[in-house]
Amino acid sequence: MPRLKEKRYQQRVLLAMTVYIIMMVLVWPLVRTASSLPFRWMLALAPLPPMLYVIALMARRIRDSDELEQRTHLIGLGVATGVVATLSLVGGFLASAQLLALDGSILIWVFPVMMACYGITRGWVAQQYGHDLGCDPGGAMALHWRLSIAAAMVGFVALFAYLKQDAFHAGLLAGTAGGIALVALAKAIILWRKRRDGHTDGNA
Repeated sequence: MPRLKEKRYQQRVLLAMTVYIIMMVLVWPLVRTASSLPFRWMLALAPLPPMLYVIALMARRIRDSDELEQRTHLIGLGVATGVVATLSLVGGFLASAQLLALDGSILIWVFPVMMACYGITRGWVAQQYGHDLGCDPGGAMALHWRLSIAAAMVGFVALFAYLKQDAFHAGLLAGTAGGIALVALAKAIILWRKRRDGHTDGNA
């Protein structure tokens, strides 16, 4: 099987995330009104296939990477696993002691939190090795544009939750979208400064 290029990888992840957003907004809410139990199971698990596809893409990307890239991937995944495991333990102890009210919906956030920790850690580790993930080769989309698209997707779901009068999730998602957008803006400014400084040095 040929190696999956970065640009093609990003395109497939973006497509999968778009399908996931559509499923979460248009299909998943129908589970509460469905009468047939098998149909409710199908609706409840409808957003799962695109996420499994993203996980498979990540596994293929890590497998096909060179040793340095694999090291950054695995360190990122290791830190993300540790963070999520710690948060799960803290939440579990507090919920068992009835100091914190948690329901099953909190499990939906496990994967996004893990991916966020993985991305941040891998970016930091890559920079320590002198590799800037914000400037991917081969015509791939820059990191700040990818983050901007992610912020727009999360913001769309937040708007949908607001229209459904779900104030808690609307506020949570809106804050998440705002945080991602700020990171995207910071990355864009850093990239612009690097290009400006490089252009200035080249004219000196």
